[in-house]
Amino acid sequence: MTTPLEVRPAVVFDDVAAVVGPRNPTSNVCFCLSYRLGSKDNTALRGPARAAKVRELCAQDPPPGVLAYAGDEPVGWAALHPRSGTSFARARKIPHVDDLDVWSLWCFRVRPGHRGQGIAHALVEGAVAYARERGAPAIESYPVDNRGERVDLTMAYVGTRGLFERAGFTKAADTGSVLAGFPRILMRLDLR
Repeated sequence: MTTPLEVRPAVVFDDVAAVVGPRNPTSNVCFCLSYRLGSKDNTALRGPARAAKVRELCAQDPPPGVLAYAGDEPVGWAALHPRSGTSFARARKIPHVDDLDVWSLWCFRVRPGHRGQGIAHALVEGAVAYARERGAPAIESYPVDNRGERVDLTMAYVGTRGLFERAGFTKAADTGSVLAGFPRILMRLDLR
């Protein structure tokens, strides 16, 4: 029997770090800040300063995303935030469909040893529930349209069209962004 999953707001820094943080605290890994911050700020944060920024974000309302837990163990991450507080608000390649204050759902990470267990699906479902609870009128994602082809795991962090279609999202627009040779599309789910 597998442990049931629970998706919660990412308010515990150590749990976020366990899923998206580096093994070596001085490394300059993404820490899921690339789309949360502007390019200049993201590039300027090095090593431990990246962790300090994520710790700060975990203490804010809303927090920087949601975590999937198997029991007490954090096993998955999804970045989720109002689009206005992300670099998607200014992105040239990702269009704005309208002026609604939508939330963006853009990055997934499932810990090794836990993949293939439906955690990404649970993260989408949990992110949608959290955004709805917080009054978001809609939620957007920017996955690759891989047409069922395999996506390299290092580039699958944005999710796939199929993942979001299974959660009820529909394609709202094409984008000018390409990742791992696949076009990214804008998918949306109305929460009203």
